[in-house]
Amino acid sequence: MPCPLLHVDMDAFYASVMIRDRPELQHVPVVVGGGHRGVVLSANYPARAYGIRSGMSGTEARRLCPGAITVPPDFSVLTPVSKAIMETFRTVTPVVEVTSLDEAFLDVRGAVRLFGPPEAIAERIRAQIRAEHGIACSVGIAASVSVAKLASRQAKPDGVRVIPPERFVAEVHPLDVGVLYGVGEATRRRLAKLGLVTVGDVATFSRDQLRQMLGRHLGGHLHALVWGQDRTELVPGGAGVFGFGEGEPEGSMGAQHTLAVDVRDRAALRRELLRLTARVVARVRGASRRGRTVTVTVRFTDFTTVQRSRTLPEPTDVTQEVYAAAVPLLDGLLDERGPRPVAVRLVGVRVEGLRHLRPGDGRQLVLGERDPGWSDADRAVDRATDRFGHAAVRRASLL
Repeated sequence: MPCPLLHVDMDAFYASVMIRDRPELQHVPVVVGGGHRGVVLSANYPARAYGIRSGMSGTEARRLCPGAITVPPDFSVLTPVSKAIMETFRTVTPVVEVTSLDEAFLDVRGAVRLFGPPEAIAERIRAQIRAEHGIACSVGIAASVSVAKLASRQAKPDGVRVIPPERFVAEVHPLDVGVLYGVGEATRRRLAKLGLVTVGDVATFSRDQLRQMLGRHLGGHLHALVWGQDRTELVPGGAGVFGFGEGEPEGSMGAQHTLAVDVRDRAALRRELLRLTARVVARVRGASRRGRTVTVTVRFTDFTTVQRSRTLPEPTDVTQEVYAAAVPLLDGLLDERGPRPVAVRLVGVRVEGLRHLRPGDGRQLVLGERDPGWSDADRAVDRATDRFGHAAVRRASLL
């Protein structure tokens, strides 16, 4: 099959689900999230006409469209809809790679005898999702992951787009290089400084030349993207989505929080880091994983975002051990801005390098070392919060 991969992406998923039962909001600008200092999770198409996009700050969204209606996300509604949609995909093919709450890749090579060619399968999926959930989706069809993703973007809203290999050069090479899946704004600017603006511009260079210009990894990756020759095999399951258990748990788990006001006090920032660490490591334990690398993210009031990581000697699922590694990272990021306290807008923490927890796994104590009991305490807290809710047990410093 020339084009066995589908990328199915819900159209403005958060907004579509939150307003589907509110006809008075169907044709007015609606933003999901972005309240006070938060980030926009989604915007319906009337709001997008004003330039509002996901990932934008709520302040910027309100500046662009002061009359937009802000709706908070309700994951008790969104998550069941997402899970049901993923099950719809699995009625077509078992090879479903979930990438987020509202999108997934499907390999339909084994489904064509039952359901027809990929275009027919795409229309079948779209009709079923609309009938069962009252929302629209767009589908891209191609031979590789990145091209299928590009095709679904071009299909929006509410459409189907096929980019076969024989038409890739004619249709994609004239486009801005930023359309490629995985090419962010920073890479786009870097390429522009080299005079490489379109996909075709980058394609004029060999793989070795791009590696010399951009580094071995990025150069090789870009060469594959500009010829549509990236990954063609999917990983069934895919990433864990927001800790809700869809698919296999991801290789890393994290959380971040935009603070209600800019914070300069280091003790307050450490408390926020502890709160986030406790939440993340509880998710790691719930997935029967341990992680070895701790990453801390800080966004300052000027929107400069920086990260630092530390790899531990052994994998852990103990909150106190992750927090002990995260605090020096936070302090180091703050110290880098100089002796005067700098206001912080966002704090985040992530545990990476997750691996399965096997029977008998545990850290070997060195001779004479006493077990502080943090692991047992964590699991006692997990049992209490599972039964009585997340507010049942909290650390004293967070009260």
